Amino acid sequence: MTTAPAATAAPSSDLPASGASRLLHPDPTVRRLAGITLLNTVGSGLSLSVGVLFFTRFLGLSAGRLGFALTAAGLCGVLASVPAGRAADRWGSRPVLVALVALTGLGTAGYTLVDGYPAFVALACLVAAADRGSAAVRNALYAEVLPADKRVAGRAYLRVVTNVGICIGTGVGAIALQVDSRTGYLTAILADAASYLAVAVLFQRLRVPGWSGVAPGAVPATASGAEQAVEAVEAGAAGGKRRNPALRDGPFLVVTALGSVLALQFAMLEVGVPLWIVQQTDAPRITVAGTLIVNTVLVIAFQVRATRGTEHPAAAARACGRSGLILAASCLVIGLAHGTPAALAAMVVLAGVALQAVGEVLGQAGTWALSYDLAGERSHGAYQGVFNAGMSAALMIGPAVVSTAVIGHGLVGWAALGALLAGAGLAMGPAVRWARRRDAVPA
Repeated sequence: MTTAPAATAAPSSDLPASGASRLLHPDPTVRRLAGITLLNTVGSGLSLSVGVLFFTRFLGLSAGRLGFALTAAGLCGVLASVPAGRAADRWGSRPVLVALVALTGLGTAGYTLVDGYPAFVALACLVAAADRGSAAVRNALYAEVLPADKRVAGRAYLRVVTNVGICIGTGVGAIALQVDSRTGYLTAILADAASYLAVAVLFQRLRVPGWSGVAPGAVPATASGAEQAVEAVEAGAAGGKRRNPALRDGPFLVVTALGSVLALQFAMLEVGVPLWIVQQTDAPRITVAGTLIVNTVLVIAFQVRATRGTEHPAAAARACGRSGLILAASCLVIGLAHGTPAALAAMVVLAGVALQAVGEVLGQAGTWALSYDLAGERSHGAYQGVFNAGMSAALMIGPAVVSTAVIGHGLVGWAALGALLAGAGLAMGPAVRWARRRDAVPA
């Protein structure tokens, strides 16, 4: 339901086969990160479940004003990703991440004190910028604390934990919804804020290996000869200050753009499918909850497995291609629910969402892998910042694209979305071959 490069054998991606530790990852670093992720996402699930009602009922915001504020906040999140990534390269991923996570927690707590619309918009923008910036830096941190051949499998495991945490948080948030009091909503939001502050402390305690004595701004010794030459030229041309290498990397920008198109699937699931069910089918409304359950269960079950075999860029690109085709098939299946009897419509939509979940885990595994592999071992903050900006942009514009271009146009609208997703997935192959040819050119 929510958003890594992998390995063919990838022993680290396999969970222990038996015993009470079956669900625990064998790598101690991943286990620590999983604990941090669980704490953070339980808090996020709490906030997600009560946020909209708190803002509209107790802060008195209309749906239109809330929508404008959230759109502005989304834009700030997109803009914050790139500078946050560069800051991580300059000052280190851990201190930058700790600062951004703590700022997110303080901003979240601030929602309980805000009493005017301009202040709410400013606070929402601050929280979104800190949150999306921390997402980019967190991905760079994973590159530092996990070996290259374990990053994607580790991120897949953490994504499973993310889904579990959000489910738990949402379930607890249901209690606040049932109580339906200002005190209950404030408690949920403050609990989310507290979880951010606790996570900041835990990240501060996380051991981050150094670059073997490499000073900030220097080229890591693990980089290839071609990468070191490119970095040295950029550093010299900028008088010792390197320009953002990710923004000058054409193939990486193309892969980021294609990955952003594939990320429209999240708006398809979270906005398109519910609107389609309610407005264009006879399926019972409870089917909306069913689609989220089906997606979450399948992502938890298969995200780690989907990373296997994606450790090479070509294999990761093929995973993206398969993802695009499966997502296209899911669009067509969901579109077929229009005009069918209620029970059949519900079954058709659920089948389409099951296909979407398969496409989702493959697409996430492939794009995560490429975001690391095409960056090499240089400037992880810069590359993850640019990649995260693309994903944030997709999450921001996705609901508008899906609600206006798909819903109301019937099967044709779904087919058009499917064609877009399939095209993006299949285009990953040529984009990755372009990137590999670039890397093969001698300096």
